[in-house]
Amino acid sequence: MDHISQTLRLLQRHAELERAMRRPGGIRITDERELLALKAQLDKFPTAVRAVLDTAHTLRRPVDALSVEDIEKVEEGVH
Repeated sequence: MDHISQTLRLLQRHAELERAMRRPGGIRITDERELLALKAQLDKFPTAVRAVLDTAHTLRRPVDALSVEDIEKVEEGVH
């Protein structure tokens, strides 16, 4: 579950950065670089990313509204 919690934190930060970049005057080169670094880190955990995104879809909630417990419950229900 360690990969899941790490992936969830990365995806939540990813969503936060994307929201900030959409605001007027929001795009900063440091945010863009961090976003690219986050994407590279997420590429290391494709199974965990899929679990988080599947849970968000199943619960019809955004990724930043999920908890590790939500993911565990959905994964237990699937298997």
